[in-house]
Amino acid sequence: MRMRTRRHGMVGLAVAASLALGTAVLGTGPAPVGAGPAGAPDAARAVPGDDVRLNEIQVVGSHNSYKVLPSQEEQDLIRSVIGAGADLMQYEHAPLPTQFGSQKVRQIELDVWVDSAGGRFREPLLRNALGLGPYQPEIMDQPGIKAFHIQDVDYGSTCPSFVLCLQQVKRWSDANRGHVPIAVLVELKDSPLVVGDFDFTEPEPWTAAAMDALDAEIRSVFPEDQMITPDDIRGGRPTLREAVLTDGWPTLGDSRGQVMFLMDNGGGYRTDYLAGHPSLAGRVLFTNANPGDADAAFIKRNDPFDASIPGLVADGFVVRTRSDGDTVEARNNDTGPRDAALASGAQWVSTDYPVPGLAVGFTSPFYVEIPGGTVARCNPVNAPPSCRSGDLEDLGTTPVRPPGSTAPSTTVPGGPTTTSGSTTVPGSSSTTTTVPGSSTTRPGSPTGPTMRPGGSATAPPASGARPRPAQPRYTG
Repeated sequence: MRMRTRRHGMVGLAVAASLALGTAVLGTGPAPVGAGPAGAPDAARAVPGDDVRLNEIQVVGSHNSYKVLPSQEEQDLIRSVIGAGADLMQYEHAPLPTQFGSQKVRQIELDVWVDSAGGRFREPLLRNALGLGPYQPEIMDQPGIKAFHIQDVDYGSTCPSFVLCLQQVKRWSDANRGHVPIAVLVELKDSPLVVGDFDFTEPEPWTAAAMDALDAEIRSVFPEDQMITPDDIRGGRPTLREAVLTDGWPTLGDSRGQVMFLMDNGGGYRTDYLAGHPSLAGRVLFTNANPGDADAAFIKRNDPFDASIPGLVADGFVVRTRSDGDTVEARNNDTGPRDAALASGAQWVSTDYPVPGLAVGFTSPFYVEIPGGTVARCNPVNAPPSCRSGDLEDLGTTPVRPPGSTAPSTTVPGGPTTTSGSTTVPGSSSTTTTVPGSSTTRPGSPTGPTMRPGGSATAPPASGARPRPAQPRYTG
């Protein structure tokens, strides 16, 4: 662990921390996936909904799923300098098992940092300057990948190590073996914070060896028969893309009780992860690819108004989009992006508000749930006519809605009509917003697809959906 020189001047520290915060915010068919963990339902048991494929459903996911706010002292210090800029990061999540249970989340996101020797992130700058001591040193001192948002300024995590997060996922999965597949979106982080001469923690880069270690940590927790991997989907096809477009994804009967891993990053991170692994042979993560790439299976489209999403879903790809970011939609109760995300058919709709009552520092009825209140629903773009949302998963969860919520109709051309259990509040704000954010493409690397430049909503929106001008971008 490298040594640092600390500066304890409150004014200088506040300026540095606030600037850092602003920088960071800114032919054979697929191989059988397996029967999953012992006792999991399989096709032979003819569980209702088992014939529906995993890409033919839609679920809610959470964004930065590990995140908890730093101490109140640190929040106050940041807000004293940057004011309302602190609002962008004023959200947090329950522990992962709670999200899977009472909040019905089936996709999570983990930001991961290399820490090969251990201890690199034990003393966040802001925390140390306030005399609060190391952060969970019993975990942070251990070698291995860590899970948090931003070094030194937004480090709070319900599972500070990657393996600890994975163990929480596995324990819940083992205890609830009939669940639809859980997707884990992984964002590789190694961006330094450069502000004057302040000594922020320098991250280790995501080298090829570090990416191998990432796969190894996942495999240390999950056996092969409890994961859906690129090798499973590719089968005997020459490329993953060909397998997805020709043979498709496994049924729920073949994939209940299992997890799959997705890479959020593009550019050089994706290129490095693919090196020596054509079409992701031997890898664990599905990469965030372009539709024409050999490794194309998972495609990230964070803009819920992106007109390409329904077509990608119809073609057979799996897509993640977002319904809100940086607390903006929640503060304005702006349900337009949420409704557009649900109507798009993206299999994973990510939010910071999967149930009512999660707003921190403000009040809002905003939240995101699957229309009808089920854990999963038949995908509005590509589900078969025989699909019934109530058959997809039933672990005894009960829909939770605030008083006065209404159920707008969600209709997508070519898809079934469903009724939403989401919230619409009379007189809610129609303010449009552009959300600042940061790139997950390695500097100097080719960028992925360009977001829609804005204007009108070109994806088929749900009732009440409203477009936002300019280019929506979100924090990582």
